[in-house]
Amino acid sequence: MSKRLYIQDVATRDGFQIEAAFVPTADKIALIDRLSHTGLAKIEVTSFTSPKAIPNLRDAEEVMRGIQRVAGVEYTVLVPNVKGCERALSCAVDEINLVMSASDSHGLANLRMTPEQSLRQFAEIIEVSRGSGVFINASLSTTFGCPFEGEVADSRVYELIQRLLDIGVQGVTLCDTTGMADPAQVERICREALQRWPEAVFTAHFHNTRGMGLANALAALNAGIKRFDASLGGLGGCPYAPGASGNICTEDLVHMFQRMGLDTGVDLNALLDAATTLPGLLGHDVPGAILKAGKSDRRYPKPKWMQEAGL
Repeated sequence: MSKRLYIQDVATRDGFQIEAAFVPTADKIALIDRLSHTGLAKIEVTSFTSPKAIPNLRDAEEVMRGIQRVAGVEYTVLVPNVKGCERALSCAVDEINLVMSASDSHGLANLRMTPEQSLRQFAEIIEVSRGSGVFINASLSTTFGCPFEGEVADSRVYELIQRLLDIGVQGVTLCDTTGMADPAQVERICREALQRWPEAVFTAHFHNTRGMGLANALAALNAGIKRFDASLGGLGGCPYAPGASGNICTEDLVHMFQRMGLDTGVDLNALLDAATTLPGLLGHDVPGAILKAGKSDRRYPKPKWMQEAGL
C-alpha cells in the first residue's frame, strides 16, 4: 500500500492575487468548483484582506459563499487580521491560514510587521476564532532564507514553530517564499520539525524561483512530509523575487508523485483539464510543464522513414 499524500492547491489565492487583471468572480467560482472534483485535499480559496491592499481578491465573500463544497475537500482562506477573521468566520470556512515571516526584514517589507508583532496579532485572531471549530494554520514565510537578510538560522525557525503552537496554532506551513531552499536544507528542517512536534500538522510550500521546487518537494517527502501546497499551472510568485516563476505546479507535482507510485488521491487528467482553462482565463501562458509536454506515458508517432521501413 503506497503512502497517502495530500495535495493542496493555492492558485485562486496565491496565484490570482498578483495577476495583472481581475479574474471575474463567476470564473473564480467555476474554477474552484472544477478543482473540488479532482481529488485535491484542500483548496486555498481566497484572502480576506483589504480590497485596497489586494484588489484582485475583493470578492472574497462572494467567492466563498458561491462555491459548491464537496465532501472531503477542505476550504481554507488567508486571514491577515481580526477583521479578516470575522469576515472569514461569517462564510463558514474550514480553515484560517495566518501568514508571518521568519525574518524581520521580510516581515516588515511584506506585512509591515516584525515576527513579534505578527505573533501578537495571531493571538488576537485565535481568540476571536475560539469555539468556531475552525482549524488554525500558520504559514511561516522565509523559513529557508530571506531575500534581504540571506540565511535564516534553523534555530530561529524552530523557536517560531514552538511559539506558534504555544498560542494555539494547529498546523504550520514551512514556506520557501522566494525559492532560496536547497534539498539538503529542506530535508534537515522538515525532519527535525516532524521529530520535535509529531502532533502538529506540517505542510511544505515551495516556489520554483530557481528551478528547484520539485527537488525540494522530494526532499520534504523523504523527511516525512505528507502535505504539499502547489499552484495550478504554476501560478503565483513573490514581489521580492522579480521575474521569477511562481509556486511549484500542482499538476507537475502530482505527476511526479504518481510516477513514483505514491497515492495523491488526485485525478491527474481532471487536474490537467482544469489547468487548460488558465491561459484563456488569464490572457497569458502558464509555467506548468506537464500541460505543455503531456504526461510521461504520452507516446509519439515514429518518424515517417521508420514507419515506411516497418521499424
